[in-house]
Parts: sequence; structure tokens; C-alpha cells
Amino acid sequence: MATGRELEGRVALVTGAARNIGRAIAVALADAGAAVVVNARTSREEAESVAAQIVRDGGKAMAFLADVTDERAVAAMAAAAMDRFGRLDVLVNNAAVRDASTIDGIDFAAWRKVTGIILDGAFLCTKACLPGLRASGAGAIVNIGGMSGHTGAAGRPHVVAAKLGLVGLTRALAHDLAPDGITVNCVVPGLIDTKRGASSGKTAHLRETLLGRHGTPEEVAAVVRFLAGPQGRYVTGQEWHVNGGAYLG
Repeated sequence: MATGRELEGRVALVTGAARNIGRAIAVALADAGAAVVVNARTSREEAESVAAQIVRDGGKAMAFLADVTDERAVAAMAAAAMDRFGRLDVLVNNAAVRDASTIDGIDFAAWRKVTGIILDGAFLCTKACLPGLRASGAGAIVNIGGMSGHTGAAGRPHVVAAKLGLVGLTRALAHDLAPDGITVNCVVPGLIDTKRGASSGKTAHLRETLLGRHGTPEEVAAVVRFLAGPQGRYVTGQEWHVNGGAYLG
């Protein structure tokens, strides 16, 4: 896996980066030398904390609050990244919500909220970042999926549908963007030790891993770092499962 400063001079935008896997990804990309735009929707203090940590460690970062379902806000975020750092090389679509409810309890507004953040957000961020990614010459998009999109899960039809939709988007964009030198991949975390809200639900669909433990956000971030860097330039359109053998895709 990549080490050193392989992303020196590059710029990355990570959505949903205020905590958990998103935070670990932002820190890992900064450790690789990238300047990082730390996105959150409302968690200003946490996003600024991530950016401050990166700066304390000698890196470059800025926090930017934007709802990834708001086209104008997303466009403003991409513009701010270009204005501040002069380029944009890596986009990580990590923003998500893990609401738990059966189909009987989901109205259309709830469906649109979840699928909007996960799937529409990835679409809008990709569209807004495309000029910078094309100009990079070595652009990389990494979508963060979910194991339940492959195994299914009770009580989360909206989350499962959106996460598997990211896989389809990944494959389609890999075809469309290859001529621009942009790689597009999907990293699919399994059972990862993170802090989750009460509405996130339980991972009842699969409780065991072959390795006998849950993963860490940093282990997911290491794979994202590889795919964003020079050693991952021959990888595109793929799903990278990081799950300790809980699901063998």
C-alpha cells in the first residue's frame, strides 16, 4: 500500500469528512501530501477540527460546509477548492446517512433524503469537480459504498438501494471518464468500528468476519489513499471490499 508523500502537490475533496471514515480518509490523504477540502453539512466544529489537525501536522486543509444535495452549494464548494488551492485532483464521495426503517415506515420524503445524500450527492459533486479533475491529468474519484448494498439488509431499503446505486455509477463513470485520464472506483467498507447515531440501525445481516474482528476507519482510508495515488492509476471501474472476509464478492 502507498506510503510517503505520493500525493504531494495534489488537492483532494472529501465529502462527509467530519468524523469516522470520512475523517480518516481526509487525514490519510493529507499524510500522503494532498491539500484537503474537508466537507460537512452542518458539523462546522468537527470539520474545522479535522482541518486544524491536518494543518498542525504540517499539511494544508480547509473546512467547507455544504449540503451535497444542494447543487449551488456543491458548485460553490468546488469553486472554493480551486480558488484556495488552484487545482482539484481527487474526489471522495463519502457523504451518507444510515437511517433505519422498514418499507412500511418510509415515506417518499424519507426515501429521497437518504438516496439524495448518497447517490444524488455523488452525482452533483462529480459534476461540479469535473473541470478540475479533467485538468489534473491524473484525476481520481473514489465512491464509498456499503456492504449492505451487496448482501442486503433488513430495515434499510433506501440505504441499500443507494449504496448499490453507487456501484452502478462507478462503473458507468469509469467508462465515460477514462478518456480524460480519470479513474473511478468504489471502496466498500464492511463492519467498521465507527460512532453512529441511534437511527443508523444494526448490522444484523452479517455479524462475523473471517479475521475475527471489525475493521477501523484507517484501514478503509488506506485503500482510498492507494486508489487516489500514482500506484492506483491502472485500476478503474472496480469495487474494493474492505470487510475482513465478512462478504466475499
